[in-house]
Amino acid sequence: MRSFVPLMAVLAATPALATAPADVPTRHALALYGDPALPADFQHFRHVDPEAPVGGTLARGANGSFDSTNPFIAQGTPAAGLNAIYDTLMVSNPDEPFTMYGLLAEGIRLDPERQWIEFDIDPDARFHDGEPVTAADVIFSFDTLTAQGQPFYAAYYADVRDVRAIDEDTVHFDLADGESRELPLILGQIPILPAHYWQGRDFDQPTRDDLLGSGPYRIAQVDPGRRIVYERVDDYWGRELPVNRGRHNIDRLVYDYYRDRTVALEAFKAGNLDLRIGSSARQWATAYDFPAANEGFVQRLAVPDGQPAGMQAYVMNLRRAKFQDVRVREALNLAFDFEWLNQQLFYGAYERTQSYFESSEMAAQGLPDDDELALLAPYRDALPARVFDEALPIETPDDMRARLRQALSLLHEAGYENRDDGTLVNAETGKPLSLEVLLYDTQFERVVQPLLRNLARLGVQGDIRLVDVNQYLNRLRRFDFDIVVGSFPQSANPGNEQRDFWGSEYAEAPQSRNLIGLADPAIDALVDDLIAADNREALDTAAQALDRVLRWGFYVIPQWHLDNTRIAMWDKFGWKEPFPAYNLDLDAWWVKPERATEVEARQHR
Repeated sequence: MRSFVPLMAVLAATPALATAPADVPTRHALALYGDPALPADFQHFRHVDPEAPVGGTLARGANGSFDSTNPFIAQGTPAAGLNAIYDTLMVSNPDEPFTMYGLLAEGIRLDPERQWIEFDIDPDARFHDGEPVTAADVIFSFDTLTAQGQPFYAAYYADVRDVRAIDEDTVHFDLADGESRELPLILGQIPILPAHYWQGRDFDQPTRDDLLGSGPYRIAQVDPGRRIVYERVDDYWGRELPVNRGRHNIDRLVYDYYRDRTVALEAFKAGNLDLRIGSSARQWATAYDFPAANEGFVQRLAVPDGQPAGMQAYVMNLRRAKFQDVRVREALNLAFDFEWLNQQLFYGAYERTQSYFESSEMAAQGLPDDDELALLAPYRDALPARVFDEALPIETPDDMRARLRQALSLLHEAGYENRDDGTLVNAETGKPLSLEVLLYDTQFERVVQPLLRNLARLGVQGDIRLVDVNQYLNRLRRFDFDIVVGSFPQSANPGNEQRDFWGSEYAEAPQSRNLIGLADPAIDALVDDLIAADNREALDTAAQALDRVLRWGFYVIPQWHLDNTRIAMWDKFGWKEPFPAYNLDLDAWWVKPERATEVEARQHR
C-alpha cells in the first residue's frame, strides 16, 4: 500500500506546475502522436503467442571480446545481451512507430503541457534478490547514468530539470519547457538499477560481476572474453504483465565470442551456434550449401524492416585538419564506386544509401520547400549555397573515370597538386594527402581495398589499420582515427539522440556518438527544431532540413542498406506471423520442444 504525501505539501515544495498531478488522468501507455493502439485492458502484444512453450537454449555468436558486465559506462568493453537483466519504466511495442507501455510503471501521468511526468512503480516489482523496486531506485538510476554513464545519457536526458520521489512508489520528473515531445517517452527507456546493490561499489569502473537487475534474465555464467550465459528468471515478477506475456520464453541465452566472423560461421555450421544475423551478402548467397542445411535442418529467413535504414558510412574525422575542407570530403565521396562493389562483391543485394533517414518520409528530396526553407533561412549565410540552390539526391557521373576527374579537380581547388610521380601533396607544405581506415573486422578489408585503389589513382596515399576490437573501441573513444566504418541508426521518430550524433556539445566528449566531430551552430539549431517538432509533419520537415545540410557537408561516404534483416538458424525455433511492423522481436520467439530434440541430435552428430 502506498503512503501518499498530501498534494498541497508536494505543490508547496515544488515549482509551479502547468496542471496539478491530481487533475491528470493516469494512463497505461504513451504515444508520440495520437493515442496508443492497444487499450488499457490489452492482454498481450499482437505478434506474440501467449501459449508459447518455455524452455530450450539460444546460442549466438558475438564478435571480438569483452571485459565488463557494466554496459552503461565509457570504460571497458561490455558483454552482449546485458539489457536482458534490466527492466525499464516502459517498453515499446514493436508493432507501433513509437508507443511506450508501462512495465515497471503501472501508471503514467503526463502534464498536457509536457512540463512534467510521473510514474507509479508497480508495487509487485522486485529485483532478483527480492528487494522491491522503488522511486529511489529510479532517481539513483537517472542521476548515476547521466553523471557517470556514457555521454549518450546526458545528451538523451539533457532537458530534464529535476527528478524527485513523491512517495515510495511514485517518481516525478520536471521537464524543460516541454519542447521535446519525445522526452516523456524516452524517460521510460531508463534501465532501472538497484541503489542498494551499488552502495559501496564503483559504478564507473568495469566489472565482471554478476550484476543485479529486475529483468526476465539474470547472468548465469561469465567467462571473460569468451562467453556469457543468461538464464531465465523462474519467479520473474513481471512474467504475466501484458507487455511480457508470450515473451522471454527461452531458458538460456548464450553468447559465444569469436574474433573472426568466418570462424563464427563455421561454428554455426558445426551446430555450436543456433542463430546468426546475416551481415555479409557473399556469405548469405554462398555459405549455406552444407549437409545439415541441405537436409532441412537449417532455415534462412528475411524479416522486413519497417524502420528507416539510417546511415552506414565511411566516417571522416573532422578533428583531422585534412578533412576540414568540404572539397576534400566531396572528392573522397566521388572515389567510392558502390555499383562495382554491389555487383562484384555483394551479389547485387544492396541499395546505395543517400540519406541519413533513408527509406522514410524524412529523407530530403529535390529542392527545399517553403516549410524547409523557413527552418534553413536563418542560417543562409553560414550554410553552403548548394543547400538552397541544388536538388537532392546529389548527382555524380556514372562513369568512374569522369568521377575521378571531378574529384581531382576538387582536390586541386583545395590546394593540392600532383608531383611528377603522381603523389598528391599540399601545394604549400609539400605534405602528401594520406589517410588510414581503421578496422577490427577482417571481412571488411576486401570492401575497403577498391576505395583505396581509386584514391591511389588520384595520388592519395591510403592504408588499412586492422586492430583487435578492444583497441578499436579505445581508439574510437579517443577519436583517434582518420576514417572508420560507422553507423547512425534512425527510428521512425528521431529525437534527443540526434544531439549525441551531431551536437557541438558532444564533439569532444569521449565515447559520444559524434564520430564526425561536428561543431556547427546551424546544425545544433536544426537538431533543436527536430526535437521540438510537435506533430508528424513538422518532424518530417525538420528531419529533411537536417538531412539536407548533413548531405551537402559530405561528412561521410555513404555505403549501402538492406530493407530486411537476414536470419540463419537451426530449425528449432517458433514465432508468430505477421512479424511486428517496426522492429524484430526475438524475445517473442520460442524453442519447439519436439523439433529441438531432432535438431540437437543432428547438431551433435
